[in-house]
Amino acid sequence: MQTDHSFLNVSQGVGSDYHILLAVPFIVVLVLYLLAVIVSNRKHKKWPVSRTILWVIGVGCALVAVSGPVAQRAHMEFSFHMLGHLLLGMLAPLLLVLAAPVTLTLRTLPVPLARRLSYILKSRMIRMVSDPIFAATLNIGGLWVLYTTSLYEDMHHDILLFLFIHIHVFLAGYLFTISMIYIDPAPHRTGYIYRGIVLILSLSGHGILSKYIYAHPPNGVPRDQAQSGGMLMYYGGDMIDLILIVIFCYQWYKAVRPVMNRSKSKDHENIGETKPFKG
Repeated sequence: MQTDHSFLNVSQGVGSDYHILLAVPFIVVLVLYLLAVIVSNRKHKKWPVSRTILWVIGVGCALVAVSGPVAQRAHMEFSFHMLGHLLLGMLAPLLLVLAAPVTLTLRTLPVPLARRLSYILKSRMIRMVSDPIFAATLNIGGLWVLYTTSLYEDMHHDILLFLFIHIHVFLAGYLFTISMIYIDPAPHRTGYIYRGIVLILSLSGHGILSKYIYAHPPNGVPRDQAQSGGMLMYYGGDMIDLILIVIFCYQWYKAVRPVMNRSKSKDHENIGETKPFKG
């Protein structure tokens, strides 16, 4: 038996108004980013086109998740809801982080404002929310609460809850991504081993949740839809996670490579050296 989503009345257009509310912030940040690129290119060397493309695609993924056919069918088919989760909570945040929006903002703002932003980035609040454990708890923990309680069903009958959960999914995914890989300036950096452990545990938690959904459908979701949605969450999530893992490992390799090169240089310098004979 399908969940009754008549409160949102998606097919009649009432729900679409709330989808527009979710879409507007992403349209705004898209325009602001493009304007910032124009301003930055006038002041400094040209901003990489690749980053602009990543931002456009990332915003596009988010818009697909919160508006249009995918968002509307997500109210009736769990697999489309899960597709929206992958786009809004995983792929869009990853692409947006790779677009380095904070770096672009610092390049664009006047020096006094850029210094204020730098001060904010160094604050204790930013330290807390960017900590890998905190970010992982918001991200993976939030998904467990959503799908193992009545929250998933409730959000289809409460507009404010519906909006809050979608905003949370995106922000939690973004915070988790910036806590794992450092593209923008990050005053509160944590070690690779620490982040690696949290990353492994988080990916495991995400995978286990997808299997749980497959075996235990959320309230109001038919079993066949839960199974297709769980499989999409498992395999689709793995594909996006693989990109994150590759970037994380590459950054780790770059961080330790200078140390490795220095060690090799010292070894070469020591070749042929003879220690004084002690009789």
